[in-house]
Amino acid sequence: MKAIKTNIDGVFVIEPKVFKDQRGYFFESYNKLSLEEYGIDYNFVQDNQSKSSYGVIRGLHFQRPPHAQTKLLRVVQGKIIDVAVDIRKGSPTYGKHVAVELSEENCKQLLIPSGFAHGFSVLSETAIVQYKCTDYYHPETEGGILFNDKNLDIKWNIPSDKAILSEKDLKHPSFTEFNSPFSI
Repeated sequence: MKAIKTNIDGVFVIEPKVFKDQRGYFFESYNKLSLEEYGIDYNFVQDNQSKSSYGVIRGLHFQRPPHAQTKLLRVVQGKIIDVAVDIRKGSPTYGKHVAVELSEENCKQLLIPSGFAHGFSVLSETAIVQYKCTDYYHPETEGGILFNDKNLDIKWNIPSDKAILSEKDLKHPSFTEFNSPFSI
């Protein structure tokens, strides 16, 4: 298992070693000891799974302290663009984002530490996404940023007339209106 640094400190692409043969494939989707070799040491307490159809955009979401979450995401079926936006005041990459294609074929994962807003868009007919979290879901601490804020310039790779969002996600504040609860 390899952890590859991205252009934003703390965000990693995780690449497991995949063993393929005529029967199919096998890989470790999580190995605490392997990740600790890269200085990644989190205590995950909850696993979540979602299924979405083409055009769905979920995000941009986060949980405020004291229930901020680090997440480790992977795709079991399909293909997505996974996005992490740095919302840590004082960070040299504040307002910047990482976007990574995750799929059942590439088996990559994205590690998103607390202090980031997270979202994804579904590029395949359907996608099943699984993710680990370091804290439990607390609805009273959830927050969000408008997915299509022009200042963030995120390429979701979904035509606007095909985008499917929840009512809640359409009502998040823009990045300029947003007051982050995170700082470095």
